[in-house]
Amino acid sequence: MTDDIPTLEEIRAARETLGERVRETPVWLWHGDVAERLAGARTRVFLKLELFQYTGTFKARGALLNAMALSDEAKKAGVTAVSAGNHAIAVAFAARGAGTSAKVVMTKTANPMRVSSCRAYGGEVVLADGVHQAFDMVKRIETDEGRTFIHPFESELTVLGTSTVGFEWCRQVGDLDAVIIPIGGGGLIAGIACAVKQMQPQCRIFGVEPVGADSMRRSFAAGSPQSLEKVDTIADSLAPPYALPYTFGIARRFVDDIVLVSDDDMRRAMGVLFADMKLVVEPAGAAATAALCGPLRERLEGQRVGVMVCGSNIDLATFARQAIPYERA
Repeated sequence: MTDDIPTLEEIRAARETLGERVRETPVWLWHGDVAERLAGARTRVFLKLELFQYTGTFKARGALLNAMALSDEAKKAGVTAVSAGNHAIAVAFAARGAGTSAKVVMTKTANPMRVSSCRAYGGEVVLADGVHQAFDMVKRIETDEGRTFIHPFESELTVLGTSTVGFEWCRQVGDLDAVIIPIGGGGLIAGIACAVKQMQPQCRIFGVEPVGADSMRRSFAAGSPQSLEKVDTIADSLAPPYALPYTFGIARRFVDDIVLVSDDDMRRAMGVLFADMKLVVEPAGAAATAALCGPLRERLEGQRVGVMVCGSNIDLATFARQAIPYERA
């Protein structure tokens, strides 16, 4: 496990460096009949609405710190990335803000809305036939064009960027008993966990993964980063097929437990967030809410719980097809 974690002073400095380039996203106290029915009458639920971040997800923070740290020579060459969508969008956004260029690789199955969003921020998008071809392509771009590769999660600057989410959260809400954070590659939970545990040490950290993409949970059980032979989930933002050492080490140090949710759990949570708060989120953005209303409900009832709503990059047709409507009756 790594000892090289962001200190509170480094996290505070990173947030100051990002400044107004990113939004301080709001926290919403979720209460009322629906919240009481699903989370418990005495449970206080504080939603961190990172879906309101520039680019629609938390990814902008880490991508910006990476891009802003480039030398003048590296900025001339530009940056590159490979992504199903959210990270690619964030890298294009960050490149524009840092005065450089982005050439990103996405698969041909990527949601067209995400491809167009990436291009709207000035990113050049190269489409690959599949995941393996995409990674081969980004390596060629990195080598042939001298572009700096920005990793979606396994990077000290990326984790430092996500730690600013936890820093904001703890300043906005005191005395949290627990926070629930979705896990894809692990960059989000590693960053938030190291910030929260330094600011509110009593707060427990719960990670949540899809049943069909539980690489971090398996890694915790094995004591080392593990890979999956197959990934099967609608939450493509939570579907990296492996855990990696740096983010695994930080997560293993600070995360108290990891729970699993099904695709239908996330679909129902998408419907709840829309019905009660008019939030349109992608499946990954609903994962923490699904965990609160499902496997963590009894464990956290009556407590002060932070819930991460991490992303909203989904088109209306896909949302309508995936979300399960919430029936109030």
